[in-house]
Amino acid sequence: MPQALATLKTLIEEHLAAERSDPVRALQTPEQLRAKFELAPPEEGIPFEELSERLRGIMAATPATASDLFFNQLYGGRDPAAFTGDVISAVLNTSMYTYKIGGVQVLIELALVKRMGQMMGFPDAEGVFTPGGSLSNLAGMVVALNQAIPGYKDHGAQGKQPRIYTSIEGHYSVPKAAGLLGVGQSNVVKIPVDGRGQMLPEALEAAIVSDIEAGFTPAMINATSGTTVLGAFDPIAAISAIAKRHNVWLHVDAAYGGTFVFHPELKAHFADVGLADSVTWDAHKVMSTPLTCSVILVKEKGLMTQAMSQSASYLFQGGEDEFNPGTRSIQCGRRNSALKLWCAWQVNGDAGYLAKTQSVRNNALTAQRCIEAAPELSLVRVPESINICFDAPGVDTDALLDAVCESGQGMIGHAQVDGRTVVRLVFLNSDVRTEVVERLFVAIQAQARALAIAPAA
Repeated sequence: MPQALATLKTLIEEHLAAERSDPVRALQTPEQLRAKFELAPPEEGIPFEELSERLRGIMAATPATASDLFFNQLYGGRDPAAFTGDVISAVLNTSMYTYKIGGVQVLIELALVKRMGQMMGFPDAEGVFTPGGSLSNLAGMVVALNQAIPGYKDHGAQGKQPRIYTSIEGHYSVPKAAGLLGVGQSNVVKIPVDGRGQMLPEALEAAIVSDIEAGFTPAMINATSGTTVLGAFDPIAAISAIAKRHNVWLHVDAAYGGTFVFHPELKAHFADVGLADSVTWDAHKVMSTPLTCSVILVKEKGLMTQAMSQSASYLFQGGEDEFNPGTRSIQCGRRNSALKLWCAWQVNGDAGYLAKTQSVRNNALTAQRCIEAAPELSLVRVPESINICFDAPGVDTDALLDAVCESGQGMIGHAQVDGRTVVRLVFLNSDVRTEVVERLFVAIQAQARALAIAPAA
């Protein structure tokens, strides 16, 4: 271990230095990388020193997703306390299924579930950490199906056809979960949205009424708090009224937007989330914990255990279900994701997360001002949270983003809005300074001008 620790320290320090000097690394082709690295597992092991050299090259060839010029996906930044907790988790190597194995780590997870549940309006939540929002949404669907169709866990749908409702802006994990659970992706009803990207409650109710008349069993409504493209928030109170009227489970996918419960203005979107039955919240997004760190929260204690628990005498050997997280988890072996968030929260406190959400929101508003002041650019939507969607009229969006990336000025993604490809720039790294955002848009404007006057190929 001493050699491993020394190597780890050296490689991390080198990586951080390289990230500062080269924050946007040129993406190499698979062919280039396969030619450069020996990737196949060897028949005979290599010396640790040679492994270190191979790791050095592989780290240098990996996109720099924690730099202050990474705006491509819904994660970013690097919280030192969370990083420390993640490394300690690997050292402890504890699987989070029983108190006998997890000990105090289980109590840490329970404390976080309790606090996060309370912040979402669930006074005594049941919950568990998962490896990502997709698994949290899937877990929420499992509980919803067991409530919609009694005996679903043991006997399946029993001749009933469950239906799932989500907006057209909802995350792709919802139909994916329906496919995995045997509901069928064709039984996911996608509800239209308004101009801000929010689910239309009247369209939702019409779809549910129509399905009931057709003999379907409405099982779950998935509302989204922070959509992937526009960052929009569905109207929870209106949706909840519909869910209660038709006795349908209401799940809120707040994987992206959940952390805005700390923000002084955006937290208003969470005033009614306590009306829901379950919530997904990802800490690896705005809270900047290392990937992955998600939690599924269920308002009524006992329902997750009822839907998930399975007898296994070789594993569950005494103790209350509350202290044996494996009884409410899809997984058996499960990495400890709670410790890194606990470490980060200890250092940041609520005040630190308030500051982080203010920082990323302010960066989004700065970007909005830069776009509105730039004749080459056009804002597609006023930002609902921290997503900025814009384009450069007359310039191909893919070409613009490629030019910005290849010149080392920023890594940014694109999305479809109003049937066309636009720039989708997201601000999740709270360490990004205002001047970095302003420089980025100077670069984007320059690339847009160059492409606008370039002769067609």
